Amino acid sequence: MSVSYRWVIVAAGALMSCVAIGAMFSLAIFQEPIATATGWSHVGIASAMTLNFIVMGFGGFLWGAASDRFGPRIVVMIGSVLLGLALVLASRAETLLQFQLTYGILVGLAASAFFAPMIAATTAWFDENRGLAVSLVSAGMGVAPMTISPFARWLISAYEWRPAMLIIGIATWVVLVPVALLVRRPPAETVDAGTEFAADGARPQLSKVFRSPQFIVLGLTFFACCAAHSGPIFHMVNYATICGVAPMAAVSIYSVEGLAGLGGRLLYGTLADRVGVKPVLVAGLLVQAGALATYLLVSELGQFYALAIVFGSAYGGVMPLYAVLAREYFGQRIIGTVLGAATMLSSLGMAFGPLIGGWIFDTFANYSWLFIGSAMVGLGAAAIALAFPPLARQKPQPAMGLAP
Repeated sequence: MSVSYRWVIVAAGALMSCVAIGAMFSLAIFQEPIATATGWSHVGIASAMTLNFIVMGFGGFLWGAASDRFGPRIVVMIGSVLLGLALVLASRAETLLQFQLTYGILVGLAASAFFAPMIAATTAWFDENRGLAVSLVSAGMGVAPMTISPFARWLISAYEWRPAMLIIGIATWVVLVPVALLVRRPPAETVDAGTEFAADGARPQLSKVFRSPQFIVLGLTFFACCAAHSGPIFHMVNYATICGVAPMAAVSIYSVEGLAGLGGRLLYGTLADRVGVKPVLVAGLLVQAGALATYLLVSELGQFYALAIVFGSAYGGVMPLYAVLAREYFGQRIIGTVLGAATMLSSLGMAFGPLIGGWIFDTFANYSWLFIGSAMVGLGAAAIALAFPPLARQKPQPAMGLAP
C-alpha cells in the first residue's frame, strides 16, 4: 500500500468517531420526544447518558487492549455492528429499563470501540505529523454535534422518535461497516527498540507500565482536565440564560465552542509537531483554566462568544495530545491498552463535572463556585502535566509484515 494510504486511515477514523459519538450524544435530541411519547421521566431517560460515560470508560480500556492483540479492524467492525444493533433495539424498547440497558449500556460499549483503536492505528502510520493526524481523527468527535444531531432532529420531526432512532441505527451499519473494512495496519510497522519498560522491542509489562510515573501523570492529567471542563460545558447554556441571554442564543454558544474545538485540534496538533507535545499541552491547560475563571466576568452574548472561542479551542486542542504522549512514552505495541486505560480515567472525570455543577447550582442558586472550582482543577491539571518525565528519544527499528 502507498504511504498516502495513511490519510485514508485518518479519514476513516474521523468518520467513525463522528458517527459513533454523534449517535450516542443524540440522546439530548431524543430526550423530550421520548418523554412526551412514553411518559418516562426525564431523569430516567437522561440516566442512560450517565451509563454511557461509565460504560465508555471501561469499554475503552477493553477495546484498546483488544486492538493491541487482534488489530484495529476487527475491533471497529464489531463496534460498528454492535452500535447499529443497540440503536435498533433501543428504538423498540417498551419500558424505561429496556431503554436504559440498550441505549445506556450497549450504545456506550459500542461507541467506545472506535477512539482508542483508531488513534492507535493512526499513530502507527505516522512518524512525522503525528500530532496533526491524531488531532484530525479526534476532530470527528467535534463534528458530531453539528451533523448527527441535526439529522436526528429532522428525522424526529418527520417520523417521530422510534422510526428516527431505527433509521439512525440502520444508517450506522450502512456507513460504518464498509469504512471498517478500510482499516489496516501499516505495511512496515515500527517496533520500539528497548525502552525503559521493555528491552529489544519486547512487549512491555503492563504491571510495570501502570505503576510508572509516566502513566500516573498521564492518567491524572487527563482526569483533571476532563473534570475541569465537563461541568462548565454541560451547564453553559443554563448559565448564559441566567445571565440574560435568550435561550436560542444560549444554545448557539455551545455550537461556537464546538467549532472552536475543531480549529483548536488543528492548531494544537500542528504546534505539538513543531515545538513538542508537553509544552503545548501545559499551555493549553493554562488557557483552559484562565477561560474558566473568566466566565465569572461575562454576561453579554458577544462576551460569551469570544470566550467560547478561547475555551473551546483550548479543551478541544489538548484532548488529542494525550494520545500522542501515550505513544511516545510507551511505544506502539501497547498504545491501545494504555490509551484505553487513560480514557477510562478521563471518562470518570467527565462524569463528575455535570453532577457537581448541578449540586452547586441547587445549593447556591448560581454557578460561581462551579467556575472557580473548575478553574482550580484546571490549574491542577497543568501543574500535574509539568511532572511529565522527559521523553526518551529512541530510533525505531523497522519490522516487516502486514496485518489487518
